[in-house]
Amino acid sequence: MTAPPKSLLDLTLELLAIPSVIGNERAIADAVETRLRSLAARVVRHQNSLAAFGPRRGKPLVALVGHLDTVAAAEEAAFVPRLEGARIVGLGSSDMKGAIACDLWILEHLDLSALDLDLAWVLYEKEEGPIADNGLLPLIEAVPELREVDLAICGEPTDNAVQLGCMGSAHARVVFTGRAAHSARPWQGENAVHKAAGMLSALASRAPREVMLDGLPFREVISATLAHGGRSRNVVPDRFELNLNIRFAAGRSRANVEAEVRALASEASEVNWIDFAPAAPPRGDHALVRRLVQRTGAAVEPKQAWTDVAQLSQIGIAAVNFGPGEQAQAHQRGESISVELLGNGLELRRKFLGG
Repeated sequence: MTAPPKSLLDLTLELLAIPSVIGNERAIADAVETRLRSLAARVVRHQNSLAAFGPRRGKPLVALVGHLDTVAAAEEAAFVPRLEGARIVGLGSSDMKGAIACDLWILEHLDLSALDLDLAWVLYEKEEGPIADNGLLPLIEAVPELREVDLAICGEPTDNAVQLGCMGSAHARVVFTGRAAHSARPWQGENAVHKAAGMLSALASRAPREVMLDGLPFREVISATLAHGGRSRNVVPDRFELNLNIRFAAGRSRANVEAEVRALASEASEVNWIDFAPAAPPRGDHALVRRLVQRTGAAVEPKQAWTDVAQLSQIGIAAVNFGPGEQAQAHQRGESISVELLGNGLELRRKFLGG
């Protein structure tokens, strides 16, 4: 175990004490901006997103990337962070304020001039919602220098493994329509819920489809995640809506994904696409990714979830997922992070940077 310095624990607790539920990131952006401006060579703020740079010396540029927002709190106590034995408890501790604390600690405590890499910090708003509202690409548009990044390390929770690529994520609203009737005489109507039975049965029996990319297994799945229908307990429903979440591997076009869903929902009257976030291929062949793996000895895994590695990949920036947060804690009630993983996360970053 690498015991984290007290300053890292204090910084993590300080970040957790600032509520930053998606759409309400101003307070944490203000606090982080103050820290960045005290030490970084250059800081740019765009709305509630921030980019900061250490000294540029012509070395490869590595960006330490993190989102400032959290999901909504399940309870008010989530905003009161605390140290409980070997764990830090607080909303966003694993996803992903623990990683942000490690990255800010590096700025505040390492001699950047002694590193053989140039560093940038990218901290942005609204990651936990629709991709249309995500603050990462607008920040990059506002700060063109970020397009010079050679490798972005996204501090998503990975239990300190290096997770390559990511799955794409799409949401479709599938609508089944029928004809209302009294439930005592259902033959006089057409039950919209029942019309969805074929698709739901197919989903229930559908096994994950494994796609191998660069020797890593990515698992494609489709899940019904929301359902709404009916207007009274004794009325045959004439409308039934389902949200489908489709997780797909890199290499598939939007048209290909949409065609698969249309075939699955052939009995539906409507299929409306709500959100479509691209997948990213793994970049294990990249020189800085190889350096990261070799210097840290971290396990290499595929990223089964969607992350902003995909958006970075779309604009030609190599990126990986690498953070001390625990995947099993993300979006959980009573979210927490292991003190050991937090300390190890900082130490692994230092090994990679060479400081």
